[in-house]
Amino acid sequence: MNAKAIAIRCQNLVKIYETGDQQVVALNGVNLDIATGELMMLVGPSGCGKTTLISIIAGILDQTSGDCELFGENLLTLRSKDKLHFRAENIGFVFQAYNLLPSLTAAENVSVPLIINGVKRAEAERQAVTILDKVGLGARTTSLPAELSGGQQQRVAIARALIHNPRLIVCDEPTSALDHETGQNVMNLLKSVALDQERVLVIVTHDARIFNFADHIAEMDDGHIVKVANSAAEL
Repeated sequence: MNAKAIAIRCQNLVKIYETGDQQVVALNGVNLDIATGELMMLVGPSGCGKTTLISIIAGILDQTSGDCELFGENLLTLRSKDKLHFRAENIGFVFQAYNLLPSLTAAENVSVPLIINGVKRAEAERQAVTILDKVGLGARTTSLPAELSGGQQQRVAIARALIHNPRLIVCDEPTSALDHETGQNVMNLLKSVALDQERVLVIVTHDARIFNFADHIAEMDDGHIVKVANSAAEL
């Protein structure tokens, strides 16, 4: 069997935040490779650098030093316009705070990535309704975010991340607001997406109930990756 291609390669990543006259080192020499077709989880205590790492991988933040390549592309070297285009085509986000637009319905929120990529609104919303049904919200497609529970809003955010078939899906605590059964259903959906050999999922989580879905689990502490395990039992 051929070796899997490397989708994400992080080499000696450092991220330093300037706060007044102080410096906070969020990442301190992170090295990590993630192959296509894999679901990688990042675990560790709050403040250890997990969200900073996924933000750099996804091109939301720039590192202070070190290299990060995504599908062979170094986002740090791209012009702002080119980076936005690359992210719009290749990356889906599930934010911990959902980041839904309050004046749009569930279907309209989910359709946004397709519209950004040039799909006509009617077709985008048709596809949005289909994927909302897959995450168990087929009856809530016309609801506004304020009319949905936290768990339902989270599922809308997950549907929005998946709809344009991105090559990288980045999730920050995707099951934190979900009950066990719904969380397992959502992870089954995410896992099925990850099995596409051209795609990769990176999930930040504290939820031990979903560790069994990971192909690898990277444990972080104090800005470092201290261990990469094949299962929760190895942590």
